Amino acid sequence: MTTSAKDFASKAFVAVVATAMVFSLVAPAAKAATAEELQAQITALMAQIAALQGGTTTTTTTTTSVGAYTFTRSLTLGSTGADVTALQTYLISKGHAIAAGATGYFGAQTKAAVAAWQTANGIMPAAGYFGPVSQAKYMALMATVTPTTPTTPTTPTTPTTPTATLSGEASLDDFVVDSADDDTVQEGAEDVEIGAFTAVFKDGDARIDRIDLGLNHTSGSEADAWDAFDTVSLWVDGKQVASMDASSRQDYLDEDDGSLRFSGLNIVAMEDEDVVITVAASLQKGNNGDNDWELTAASMRFFDADNVASTEGATAVGDLSDDFTGASADFTIQESGADDQVMVKTSSDDPDATTLAVKDDAKSDWYTVFAFDLDTNDSSNDITLNDVLVDVTVSSGTYATFVDDAQLVIDGETIESSLSDVTNEGTLTGTIDFNVDGDVVIKAGDRVKAELKLRFKSLVAGNEGVTVTASVDSADIDAEGSDDVTDLTGTQTGDIHTLRTSGVSVDNFTSAVNVTTTDTADNSYGSYVLTFDVTGIGEDEVFVPLTAASFDGISPSTKGAVYQMTNSAGTPVASSSADQMDASLVRVSGGDTSTSGYVRLDSGETATLRLTITFNPGSTAAQYIGVLQSVGFAATAAPATKRTTLTPSTDYDTDPTQISS
Repeated sequence: MTTSAKDFASKAFVAVVATAMVFSLVAPAAKAATAEELQAQITALMAQIAALQGGTTTTTTTTTSVGAYTFTRSLTLGSTGADVTALQTYLISKGHAIAAGATGYFGAQTKAAVAAWQTANGIMPAAGYFGPVSQAKYMALMATVTPTTPTTPTTPTTPTTPTATLSGEASLDDFVVDSADDDTVQEGAEDVEIGAFTAVFKDGDARIDRIDLGLNHTSGSEADAWDAFDTVSLWVDGKQVASMDASSRQDYLDEDDGSLRFSGLNIVAMEDEDVVITVAASLQKGNNGDNDWELTAASMRFFDADNVASTEGATAVGDLSDDFTGASADFTIQESGADDQVMVKTSSDDPDATTLAVKDDAKSDWYTVFAFDLDTNDSSNDITLNDVLVDVTVSSGTYATFVDDAQLVIDGETIESSLSDVTNEGTLTGTIDFNVDGDVVIKAGDRVKAELKLRFKSLVAGNEGVTVTASVDSADIDAEGSDDVTDLTGTQTGDIHTLRTSGVSVDNFTSAVNVTTTDTADNSYGSYVLTFDVTGIGEDEVFVPLTAASFDGISPSTKGAVYQMTNSAGTPVASSSADQMDASLVRVSGGDTSTSGYVRLDSGETATLRLTITFNPGSTAAQYIGVLQSVGFAATAAPATKRTTLTPSTDYDTDPTQISS
């Protein structure tokens, strides 16, 4: 039977069946059908006729279900076309995300979605390649589906009709390649901007369908694009519109210029409006040193409102082509960790010089003697600390004679140490190795505080007044970012602290200067007011004489306060006469003054004292500074027999003040 005869027979059969069904509808029945029942029967009849004629039916048997797509080739990275669109639509419907949508281009996102679908359906290996095995599984899954609504598969045309309404016969007016805001990126970074394309169209709207770009290595150690880049993606208004693998030689149109092709973009550009397409990349690790690269735009294909395709760039003719193909943006891929750094800086919590109360028969309390900051500044990576070395120096004897134990508290994390972690403990300066061992990680760009705490051994007779100070050098820090941190800068040294079992400590120093200028020659003078707290330490009471004297460098005084006047260069001014320099020491508050001329302090008791220096420089007009050098005390109400020396002097001086004669 010929094809026409088959068609004739089929139609005749349908006609007979249809006639029989019509007669069955109008034949007498046990009761009359309602209008709704008749309509339902007619609808059913029409569906059966359509089925007999080969049309779509709502009944699915073991054949491929409605909506299945017949694939005629294997699909992989770089594939484009309607079959890719159908695959993407199916994957998205099954919950496998493709951020760019059904673009018709098989990129890295589609590969990942295929791999996820393969894993979910037991296809091994789940390589993201949609070949014969995957297509057979797809057809089997579709054959088991019983849809409730008939659907007819459609074959999208190329180009895909844009979702926005376009108008006009668009032509490219301008195309610019700009560098990223930060033209230095670090290997291992993900989706970091390396440049941007800005296109402007005239005479109408356009839909950008394809862009060819190039990644050219310009300087540095020899490198191929597929060894430097993992993926390259395009973004518009903060949303990713396309992404593709760039880690294999086969991903490139031309391996010599590192060219990549993005197809099926569907980026809409309205007439005379800038459309900015950001180019981002995820970068591989393992390059040796920094490498300079150039991002170029090779060509672009777009469609106007009538779906007329135009290509600009390498294949175009005219001046615009020259501007387009010459456009480029430079950027540098920096070796991982190249900008990681640790800087040692001063801390606002570093304690001022003071007297530390220790014991003559037991260990002392813990004291914070030094604080410094660790700043990671412009680091791209978090910084892990491995070791921090701190030097502790005593003024006599050895480190081991005085220091019992040490702790370093970094950003709230306490790092313990012991004498076994100290080198040169038998000398004046012991170096403590705080083995952080990765317990402290400083966030990239953060600045954290480090505090050195010391506990002292019992102080034997003859060691009263020994001093201790600490310092740190960035060169003695071992840290890791992406790699070992080699950019280590800065040193800091703390103030000098004095160890005593008895006596006084001095804190809370403040100063003010008042200048009186007269018309009488040589009679201008300054009143230097120095206010400070003294606290008794040890188990016994102490007495501070309410007397003051200047120190001319001959011998310590027996007075309660010893001071010095210097010029702005720090040169001492001799007290040649009482008219030129005089001073008084008075109690402001605290302590016991029942013994005339003395302040008695019990252990832990504090008194506030005020030293006022009256200074007349005579005919020598200059800037002058008042300095509190030491505070004297004794075990009884008598002239001072011991002194607490105050260092550094800059913590106990006034601002330089001009006194004119």
